[in-house]
Amino acid sequence: MELQLDPVFQTVTLVVLVLILVADLLIILKRPHIPSARESTLWVVFYVTLALLFAGVLWIVAGGEIAGQFVAGWLTEYSLSVDNLFVFVLIMGQFAVPRRYQQEVLMVGIIIALVLRGAFILVGATVIENFSPIFYLFGAFLVYTAIRQAFPGDDDDEQKENLIVRMLRRVLPMSDAYDGKKVVTRVNGKKVFTPMIIVFVAIGVTDLLFAIDSIPAIFGITQNPFIVFTANLFALMGLRQLYFLLGDLLDRLRFLHYGIAFILAFIGVKLVLHAMHVNELPFINGGEPIEWAPEISTWVSLAVIILSMAVATIASLVVSSREARAAGPVDAATQVADEKGTPRSVEHPGAD
Repeated sequence: MELQLDPVFQTVTLVVLVLILVADLLIILKRPHIPSARESTLWVVFYVTLALLFAGVLWIVAGGEIAGQFVAGWLTEYSLSVDNLFVFVLIMGQFAVPRRYQQEVLMVGIIIALVLRGAFILVGATVIENFSPIFYLFGAFLVYTAIRQAFPGDDDDEQKENLIVRMLRRVLPMSDAYDGKKVVTRVNGKKVFTPMIIVFVAIGVTDLLFAIDSIPAIFGITQNPFIVFTANLFALMGLRQLYFLLGDLLDRLRFLHYGIAFILAFIGVKLVLHAMHVNELPFINGGEPIEWAPEISTWVSLAVIILSMAVATIASLVVSSREARAAGPVDAATQVADEKGTPRSVEHPGAD
Protein backbone atom coordinates (compact mmCIF):
# COMPACT_ATOMS: atom_id res chain seq x y z
CA MET A 1 0.00 0.00 0.00
CA GLU A 2 1.30 3.44 -0.96
CA LEU A 3 2.55 5.54 1.92
CA GLN A 4 0.57 8.75 2.37
CA LEU A 5 2.68 11.88 2.69
CA ASP A 6 2.10 14.23 5.61
CA PRO A 7 -0.30 17.04 4.53
CA VAL A 8 1.92 19.62 6.28
CA PHE A 9 4.95 18.37 4.32
CA GLN A 10 2.98 18.60 1.06
CA THR A 11 1.71 22.13 1.78
CA VAL A 12 5.12 23.49 2.83
CA THR A 13 6.79 21.87 -0.18
CA LEU A 14 4.30 23.31 -2.68
CA VAL A 15 4.54 26.80 -1.15
CA VAL A 16 8.35 26.75 -1.25
CA LEU A 17 8.48 25.44 -4.84
CA VAL A 18 5.94 27.98 -6.12
CA LEU A 19 7.90 30.78 -4.41
CA ILE A 20 11.14 29.58 -6.06
CA LEU A 21 9.45 29.53 -9.47
CA VAL A 22 7.92 32.97 -8.93
CA ALA A 23 11.29 34.37 -7.79
CA ASP A 24 12.90 32.96 -10.94
CA LEU A 25 10.30 34.66 -13.10
CA LEU A 26 10.57 37.97 -11.24
CA ILE A 27 14.30 38.09 -12.04
CA ILE A 28 13.25 38.93 -15.59
CA LEU A 29 11.35 41.99 -14.43
CA LYS A 30 14.13 43.17 -12.12
CA ARG A 31 17.03 42.51 -14.48
CA PRO A 32 15.91 41.98 -18.09
CA HIS A 33 18.79 40.62 -20.18
CA ILE A 34 19.79 37.86 -22.56
CA PRO A 35 21.42 35.17 -20.37
CA SER A 36 24.83 33.91 -21.43
CA ALA A 37 25.47 30.21 -22.08
CA ARG A 38 27.37 29.98 -18.78
CA GLU A 39 24.57 31.62 -16.79
CA SER A 40 21.93 29.42 -18.42
CA THR A 41 23.99 26.29 -17.78
CA LEU A 42 24.44 27.12 -14.10
CA TRP A 43 20.71 27.73 -13.63
CA VAL A 44 19.73 24.50 -15.43
CA VAL A 45 22.25 22.52 -13.36
CA PHE A 46 20.89 24.18 -10.20
CA TYR A 47 17.28 23.19 -10.95
CA VAL A 48 18.20 19.64 -12.00
CA THR A 49 20.21 19.24 -8.78
CA LEU A 50 17.29 20.66 -6.79
CA ALA A 51 14.95 18.07 -8.35
CA LEU A 52 17.34 15.22 -7.51
CA LEU A 53 17.72 16.50 -3.94
CA PHE A 54 13.94 16.60 -3.62
CA ALA A 55 13.81 13.00 -4.86
CA GLY A 56 16.28 12.15 -2.10
CA VAL A 57 14.05 13.84 0.49
CA LEU A 58 11.07 11.86 -0.79
CA TRP A 59 13.11 8.66 -0.51
CA ILE A 60 13.82 9.43 3.16
CA VAL A 61 10.29 10.60 3.97
CA ALA A 62 8.16 8.19 1.90
CA GLY A 63 10.40 5.46 0.50
CA GLY A 64 11.93 4.46 -2.82
CA GLU A 65 8.66 3.83 -4.68
CA ILE A 66 7.39 7.40 -4.20
CA ALA A 67 10.84 8.82 -5.02
CA GLY A 68 10.99 6.69 -8.17
CA GLN A 69 7.55 7.87 -9.23
CA PHE A 70 8.64 11.48 -8.84
CA VAL A 71 11.85 11.02 -10.86
CA ALA A 72 10.02 9.13 -13.64
CA GLY A 73 7.25 11.76 -13.71
CA TRP A 74 9.72 14.65 -13.65
CA LEU A 75 11.80 13.19 -16.50
CA THR A 76 8.64 12.59 -18.56
CA GLU A 77 7.42 16.15 -18.04
CA TYR A 78 10.93 17.52 -18.60
CA SER A 79 11.26 15.70 -21.93
CA LEU A 80 7.84 17.01 -22.99
CA SER A 81 8.91 20.51 -21.91
CA VAL A 82 11.97 20.26 -24.17
CA ASP A 83 9.61 19.29 -26.99
CA ASN A 84 7.56 22.36 -26.05
CA LEU A 85 10.68 24.50 -26.53
CA PHE A 86 10.83 23.46 -30.20
CA VAL A 87 7.44 25.09 -30.72
CA PHE A 88 8.44 28.16 -28.69
CA VAL A 89 11.47 28.61 -30.97
CA LEU A 90 9.23 28.40 -34.05
CA ILE A 91 6.76 30.91 -32.59
CA MET A 92 9.53 33.37 -31.68
CA GLY A 93 11.01 33.05 -35.16
CA GLN A 94 7.71 33.20 -37.03
CA PHE A 95 6.65 36.43 -35.34
CA ALA A 96 10.19 37.86 -35.28
CA VAL A 97 10.14 38.52 -31.53
CA PRO A 98 13.26 40.56 -30.66
CA ARG A 99 15.63 38.40 -28.60
CA ARG A 100 15.73 40.90 -25.73
CA TYR A 101 11.96 40.49 -25.22
CA GLN A 102 11.89 36.69 -25.48
CA GLN A 103 12.38 36.23 -21.73
CA GLU A 104 9.12 38.09 -21.03
CA VAL A 105 7.30 35.93 -23.56
CA LEU A 106 8.71 32.78 -21.95
CA MET A 107 7.68 34.05 -18.51
CA VAL A 108 4.08 34.45 -19.67
CA GLY A 109 4.22 31.01 -21.30
CA ILE A 110 5.46 29.37 -18.09
CA ILE A 111 2.77 31.05 -15.97
CA ILE A 112 0.06 29.93 -18.42
CA ALA A 113 1.49 26.40 -18.42
CA LEU A 114 1.55 26.29 -14.61
CA VAL A 115 -2.09 27.40 -14.33
CA LEU A 116 -3.30 25.02 -17.06
CA ARG A 117 -1.42 22.02 -15.69
CA GLY A 118 -2.63 22.75 -12.15
CA ALA A 119 -6.24 22.81 -13.37
CA PHE A 120 -5.79 19.65 -15.45
CA ILE A 121 -4.19 17.83 -12.50
CA LEU A 122 -7.14 18.65 -10.23
CA VAL A 123 -9.64 17.54 -12.86
CA GLY A 124 -7.63 14.43 -13.74
CA ALA A 125 -7.25 13.34 -10.11
CA THR A 126 -10.99 13.75 -9.50
CA VAL A 127 -11.96 11.82 -12.64
CA ILE A 128 -9.51 8.99 -11.86
CA GLU A 129 -10.82 8.67 -8.32
CA ASN A 130 -14.44 8.38 -9.47
CA PHE A 131 -14.10 6.73 -12.88
CA SER A 132 -11.29 4.19 -13.22
CA PRO A 133 -12.13 3.29 -16.89
CA ILE A 134 -10.65 6.69 -17.79
CA PHE A 135 -7.31 4.82 -17.90
CA TYR A 136 -8.48 3.13 -21.12
CA LEU A 137 -9.15 6.54 -22.68
CA PHE A 138 -5.89 8.02 -21.38
CA GLY A 139 -3.94 5.05 -22.73
CA ALA A 140 -5.56 5.17 -26.17
CA PHE A 141 -5.06 8.95 -26.33
CA LEU A 142 -1.34 8.65 -25.50
CA VAL A 143 -0.80 5.96 -28.14
CA TYR A 144 -2.56 8.21 -30.69
CA THR A 145 -0.44 11.17 -29.55
CA ALA A 146 2.73 9.06 -29.89
CA ILE A 147 1.85 8.19 -33.49
CA ARG A 148 1.12 11.85 -34.25
CA GLN A 149 4.42 12.82 -32.57
CA ALA A 150 6.45 10.30 -34.58
CA PHE A 151 4.74 11.11 -37.89
CA PRO A 152 3.67 14.77 -37.76
CA GLY A 153 1.68 16.35 -40.58
CA ASP A 154 3.46 18.77 -42.87
CA ASP A 155 1.49 21.93 -42.34
CA ASP A 156 -1.51 21.28 -40.08
CA ASP A 157 -0.06 23.29 -37.19
CA GLU A 158 0.96 26.14 -39.49
CA GLN A 159 -2.55 26.34 -40.99
CA LYS A 160 -4.14 26.42 -37.52
CA GLU A 161 -1.72 29.11 -36.43
CA ASN A 162 -2.39 31.24 -39.51
CA LEU A 163 -6.12 30.84 -38.87
CA ILE A 164 -5.70 32.18 -35.32
CA VAL A 165 -3.62 35.10 -36.64
CA ARG A 166 -6.25 35.97 -39.25
CA MET A 167 -9.05 35.83 -36.68
CA LEU A 168 -7.18 38.11 -34.28
CA ARG A 169 -6.40 40.60 -37.02
CA ARG A 170 -10.07 40.77 -37.92
CA VAL A 171 -11.32 41.44 -34.40
CA LEU A 172 -8.46 43.40 -32.85
CA PRO A 173 -7.00 46.73 -33.99
CA MET A 174 -3.32 45.95 -34.36
CA SER A 175 -0.11 47.83 -35.09
CA ASP A 176 2.39 46.67 -37.69
CA ALA A 177 5.39 46.69 -35.36
CA TYR A 178 6.37 45.85 -31.78
CA ASP A 179 6.55 48.59 -29.17
CA GLY A 180 9.05 47.06 -26.78
CA LYS A 181 7.34 44.37 -24.73
CA LYS A 182 4.03 46.23 -24.64
CA VAL A 183 0.81 44.46 -25.59
CA VAL A 184 -1.05 47.75 -26.17
CA THR A 185 0.39 50.89 -27.79
CA ARG A 186 -0.82 54.14 -29.38
CA VAL A 187 -0.80 54.80 -33.13
CA ASN A 188 -1.99 58.24 -34.25
CA GLY A 189 -3.47 58.78 -30.79
CA LYS A 190 -5.49 55.53 -30.97
CA LYS A 191 -4.98 52.55 -28.64
CA VAL A 192 -4.14 49.40 -30.60
CA PHE A 193 -2.66 45.99 -29.84
CA THR A 194 0.89 45.11 -30.84
CA PRO A 195 1.86 41.77 -32.48
CA MET A 196 2.92 40.68 -28.98
CA ILE A 197 -0.74 39.77 -28.28
CA ILE A 198 -0.58 37.20 -31.10
CA VAL A 199 2.61 35.75 -29.68
CA PHE A 200 1.00 35.38 -26.24
CA VAL A 201 -2.07 33.71 -27.74
CA ALA A 202 0.11 31.31 -29.77
CA ILE A 203 2.13 30.44 -26.64
CA GLY A 204 -1.09 29.93 -24.66
CA VAL A 205 -2.59 27.60 -27.29
CA THR A 206 0.69 25.66 -27.36
CA ASP A 207 0.67 25.31 -23.58
CA LEU A 208 -2.92 24.06 -23.69
CA LEU A 209 -2.08 21.38 -26.25
CA PHE A 210 0.98 20.23 -24.32
CA ALA A 211 -0.96 20.16 -21.04
CA ILE A 212 -3.54 17.89 -22.68
CA ASP A 213 -0.73 15.53 -23.72
CA SER A 214 1.45 15.67 -20.63
CA ILE A 215 -1.06 15.24 -17.81
CA PRO A 216 -2.36 11.81 -18.97
CA ALA A 217 1.28 10.80 -19.45
CA ILE A 218 2.30 11.49 -15.87
CA PHE A 219 -0.91 9.96 -14.49
CA GLY A 220 0.32 6.80 -16.20
CA ILE A 221 3.30 6.86 -13.84
CA THR A 222 1.62 7.94 -10.60
CA GLN A 223 -1.89 8.83 -9.48
CA ASN A 224 -0.61 10.84 -6.50
CA PRO A 225 -1.66 14.47 -7.22
CA PHE A 226 1.18 15.83 -5.06
CA ILE A 227 3.82 13.92 -7.03
CA VAL A 228 2.14 14.89 -10.32
CA PHE A 229 2.14 18.58 -9.44
CA THR A 230 5.69 18.71 -8.01
CA ALA A 231 7.01 16.86 -11.08
CA ASN A 232 5.37 19.49 -13.28
CA LEU A 233 6.74 22.33 -11.14
CA PHE A 234 10.28 21.03 -11.39
CA ALA A 235 9.87 20.49 -15.15
CA LEU A 236 8.87 24.15 -15.56
CA MET A 237 11.73 25.39 -13.34
CA GLY A 238 14.67 26.43 -15.46
CA LEU A 239 12.64 26.14 -18.68
CA ARG A 240 13.45 29.76 -19.50
CA GLN A 241 17.18 29.17 -19.07
CA LEU A 242 16.97 25.87 -20.94
CA TYR A 243 15.49 27.76 -23.91
CA PHE A 244 18.55 30.02 -24.16
CA LEU A 245 20.98 27.19 -23.36
CA LEU A 246 19.75 24.81 -26.05
CA GLY A 247 19.08 27.55 -28.60
CA ASP A 248 20.72 26.39 -31.82
CA LEU A 249 21.16 22.86 -30.44
CA LEU A 250 17.40 22.24 -30.74
CA ASP A 251 17.75 22.11 -34.54
CA ARG A 252 20.27 19.29 -34.16
CA LEU A 253 18.05 17.12 -31.92
CA ARG A 254 16.25 15.73 -34.94
CA PHE A 255 15.40 12.34 -33.39
CA LEU A 256 14.16 13.70 -30.07
CA HIS A 257 10.51 13.51 -31.14
CA TYR A 258 10.95 9.78 -31.77
CA GLY A 259 12.21 9.29 -28.22
CA ILE A 260 9.28 11.28 -26.83
CA ALA A 261 6.85 9.34 -29.05
CA PHE A 262 8.21 6.04 -27.73
CA ILE A 263 7.83 7.23 -24.13
CA LEU A 264 4.23 8.32 -24.75
CA ALA A 265 3.39 5.01 -26.47
CA PHE A 266 5.00 3.03 -23.64
CA ILE A 267 3.04 4.95 -20.97
CA GLY A 268 -0.13 4.57 -23.06
CA VAL A 269 0.30 0.79 -23.11
CA LYS A 270 1.07 0.86 -19.38
CA LEU A 271 -2.19 2.75 -18.74
CA VAL A 272 -4.24 0.25 -20.75
CA LEU A 273 -2.64 -2.65 -18.84
CA HIS A 274 -3.42 -0.87 -15.56
CA ALA A 275 -7.02 -0.30 -16.72
CA MET A 276 -7.32 -4.03 -17.43
CA HIS A 277 -5.89 -4.84 -14.00
CA VAL A 278 -8.55 -2.68 -12.24
CA ASN A 279 -11.25 -3.23 -14.87
CA GLU A 280 -14.83 -2.27 -13.94
CA LEU A 281 -16.41 -2.13 -17.42
CA PRO A 282 -19.22 -4.72 -17.62
CA PHE A 283 -18.59 -5.56 -21.30
CA ILE A 284 -14.94 -6.46 -20.60
CA ASN A 285 -14.36 -9.71 -18.70
CA GLY A 286 -17.81 -9.37 -17.13
CA GLY A 287 -16.76 -6.28 -15.20
CA GLU A 288 -14.08 -8.21 -13.30
CA PRO A 289 -10.37 -7.28 -13.13
CA ILE A 290 -8.19 -9.06 -15.68
CA GLU A 291 -5.71 -10.77 -13.37
CA TRP A 292 -3.25 -11.82 -16.05
CA ALA A 293 -2.71 -8.20 -17.15
CA PRO A 294 0.80 -7.29 -15.95
CA GLU A 295 1.56 -4.13 -13.98
CA ILE A 296 4.69 -2.32 -15.20
CA SER A 297 6.74 -1.17 -12.23
CA THR A 298 7.93 2.40 -11.61
CA TRP A 299 11.56 1.35 -12.00
CA VAL A 300 10.94 -0.25 -15.41
CA SER A 301 9.17 2.96 -16.47
CA LEU A 302 12.10 5.05 -15.24
CA ALA A 303 14.60 2.89 -17.15
CA VAL A 304 12.56 3.13 -20.38
CA ILE A 305 12.25 6.93 -20.10
CA ILE A 306 15.97 7.48 -19.47
CA LEU A 307 17.04 5.03 -22.18
CA SER A 308 14.65 6.48 -24.77
CA MET A 309 15.81 10.06 -24.23
CA ALA A 310 19.48 9.04 -24.13
CA VAL A 311 19.29 7.07 -27.39
CA ALA A 312 17.33 9.82 -29.19
CA THR A 313 19.71 12.57 -28.00
CA ILE A 314 22.94 10.67 -28.70
CA ALA A 315 21.75 9.52 -32.14
CA SER A 316 20.78 13.10 -33.03
CA LEU A 317 24.13 14.54 -32.01
CA VAL A 318 26.14 11.77 -33.71
CA VAL A 319 24.28 12.14 -37.03
CA SER A 320 24.51 15.96 -36.91
CA SER A 321 28.23 15.76 -36.18
CA ARG A 322 28.81 13.38 -39.09
CA GLU A 323 26.85 15.59 -41.47
CA ALA A 324 28.80 18.66 -40.33
CA ARG A 325 32.11 16.88 -41.00
CA ALA A 326 30.89 15.62 -44.37
CA ALA A 327 29.72 19.10 -45.37
CA GLY A 328 33.22 20.52 -44.91
CA PRO A 329 34.31 23.61 -42.97
CA VAL A 330 32.90 26.19 -45.40
CA ASP A 331 29.47 24.59 -45.85
CA ALA A 332 29.24 23.82 -42.12
CA ALA A 333 30.09 27.41 -41.20
CA THR A 334 27.49 28.69 -43.65
CA GLN A 335 24.91 26.30 -42.22
CA VAL A 336 25.60 27.45 -38.65
CA ALA A 337 25.42 31.10 -39.73
CA ASP A 338 22.08 30.46 -41.39
CA GLU A 339 20.74 28.72 -38.28
CA LYS A 340 21.80 31.61 -36.09
CA GLY A 341 21.11 34.65 -38.22
CA THR A 342 18.78 33.93 -41.11
CA PRO A 343 15.15 34.63 -40.17
CA ARG A 344 12.34 32.48 -41.48
CA SER A 345 10.36 34.00 -44.32
CA VAL A 346 6.85 34.30 -42.92
CA GLU A 347 3.98 36.67 -43.09
CA HIS A 348 4.31 39.52 -40.64
CA PRO A 349 1.51 39.56 -38.07
CA GLY A 350 0.47 43.03 -39.11
CA ALA A 351 0.79 42.63 -42.85
CA ASP A 352 -1.94 41.86 -45.33
